[in-house]
Amino acid sequence: MKQKALQNVLFSGICCLCLLQQHVYGAEPSDRAGVYTLGEVVVSGQGDGVEVTETVHTVTAEDIRSSGARTLDQAIMLLPGVNIRTGGEGIPRIDIRGFRTRHVLLLLDGIPMNSALDQQFDPTIIPTENIAEIKLTSGASSVLYGQGGLGGVINIITKKGVAGMQGMIAGETGDHAPYHGRGTLSGATDKFNYFLSGSASKVDGYPLSNGFKATSEQGAGYRTNSDSEKNTVFSSIGFTPNKDLSLGVTLSYSQGSFGKPSSAINDPFDPFANPPKYTRVDDYSGGSAQIAADYAVTGQLTLRGRAFFNRSEEQVNQYDNSRLNSFNLVAGSFQERVITSVKGIALQPRYEMGSSGVLSFSLAAEEDHWENSGVITSAANRFSPLEADKSLGIYSGAVEYELSPLPGLALVAGYGHYLQSRDDQRADDYSLLAGVAYDLAVETRLKASFKRGVRFPSLGDLYDLSKGNPRLSPERSFTYEIGMEQKLPRNSSVSLTGFYTIAENLIQNDQSTSRNTNLAEVRFAGVELSTDTRCLKNLLLRASYAHLYSEDRSRVGRDEQQYTPGDKAALEGKYDFDSGFSSYVSLRYVGNQYFYTKNNVTPMQKAKLNDYTLLNIKLSQKLVNNTVTLYLGVDNLLDENYETSYGIPRAGRFFYGGVEFRM
Repeated sequence: MKQKALQNVLFSGICCLCLLQQHVYGAEPSDRAGVYTLGEVVVSGQGDGVEVTETVHTVTAEDIRSSGARTLDQAIMLLPGVNIRTGGEGIPRIDIRGFRTRHVLLLLDGIPMNSALDQQFDPTIIPTENIAEIKLTSGASSVLYGQGGLGGVINIITKKGVAGMQGMIAGETGDHAPYHGRGTLSGATDKFNYFLSGSASKVDGYPLSNGFKATSEQGAGYRTNSDSEKNTVFSSIGFTPNKDLSLGVTLSYSQGSFGKPSSAINDPFDPFANPPKYTRVDDYSGGSAQIAADYAVTGQLTLRGRAFFNRSEEQVNQYDNSRLNSFNLVAGSFQERVITSVKGIALQPRYEMGSSGVLSFSLAAEEDHWENSGVITSAANRFSPLEADKSLGIYSGAVEYELSPLPGLALVAGYGHYLQSRDDQRADDYSLLAGVAYDLAVETRLKASFKRGVRFPSLGDLYDLSKGNPRLSPERSFTYEIGMEQKLPRNSSVSLTGFYTIAENLIQNDQSTSRNTNLAEVRFAGVELSTDTRCLKNLLLRASYAHLYSEDRSRVGRDEQQYTPGDKAALEGKYDFDSGFSSYVSLRYVGNQYFYTKNNVTPMQKAKLNDYTLLNIKLSQKLVNNTVTLYLGVDNLLDENYETSYGIPRAGRFFYGGVEFRM
């Protein structure tokens, strides 16, 4: 309660300050706010650096504002190769090119946000009001990022204050969503800059499509146990005493609760359906902190360092029944408190050698910790403890060399070595990167890259109380990529990328033994096409298509990795009228997803999820010298009845509206 009260006070304070700024300083566009780059892992030099050889998608603050995205998953859902999948955990998972969320490295200003327990993350607790830019690297990525990002890296760069003072407050409501409020305040002097943001939201439950047919577990109308309440605050403070030294501190805190909707199917004879589980996160809180510095030792040598800390705590309860009122009758019900933390330090020297290239180094040490307490029901009124206290260390060193020997030619090579240290064992492995980009003409760029990646097993993989296996080997990936980027007339461009990945030792739960195990091999191959144009004034059009082929060579009876879309297409458009009226539309098609019966069902059977198309629209009008914006929107306008996991229906048509004040 004290945490919630503090959260409300901080958020209210930001809103009041923003109103004061509007009165004193008048209206100035908030897009004057800068980009806080001090804490991020730098993977590009004076030019494009290693990113010129990779597949990197950028989502800006303006893109987020236009689409109305409230959380990270919504902000990147249209990008090619990205699949947003929600299963029995009730949390959106971000898959990239077939790899699961645990294979995606998430950095917030350089702070690792992946859970120490399972290396997954909840994108819904990362609000968008403090995001200046999202860089999503698919497939091959810089070795400077460290181990873990087999599928890709999501690098979130937050805003920072600039000269003057700016602010924003906004309020929104919608169907079964009582409120979503957010606010920011930022500013800077000659040597100091600051950025503050806060948000608070409450949802009573999301609406189901009218096409959904009620079951014994789930009636029509609104999704059972899909309510949530989330509050966040974020701040960054920068200090630049002279032109050679920059210092910064970032702090974040989140708190709330949410339900995890169960399977809508309760049929023991359905070979594809998992039995319903009645689970809630009745309380969670989390925070992160970072101290960062950047120092130009000479004109060629710079040192960038950071110390970071990330902690989360959850009270997770699995009840006996859908009324969520008992724990003691059914075996498997539990009450547990889960605490995880990640802390570490990193140093990144960088040496610019002029025509001889750029050398970048990374040295890092990290400690992951997991603590578990609680009880599980073994039989009616009989309980067993859920106790765990585990830690491990990860140490890494990497070097990356960038060279441009000829005009239009860029070469990149990198090597990283990693050590995982734990009580029962030590493991080490390495990554390799090689990339080339060549400007065949002024408007045409060709590129190719290779990456050998590695991911160590997480604490949960190794020591989970029901399925952990301390003998797991590191996961490895070998990714080959080739692409082309072409600029076209009338402010247009197109890009085409093909890739092939061999993944070894992927960690999965073997339901026949109830233990985690390493799969022998899974392969992914695909092609991604994207284009955008600003051929007319005030008009933006983007389109993309991605095809992904997966081959599971590990388990007899499975052809591909389940819940991995074979085809995805996206289209978005925005037109800004001179009157201040704006219209935004997005269309997303996802098709050819397959899934299999549970491992203990024989013979194994295969089924296909229904393909689906989601249409979103947002209309907005600027008023009072562009300081006030009124907006209305609808998600899933076609009221599509769809699933991303079997038996877990997703939201139907959702209307919302709000007002935003910018100073």
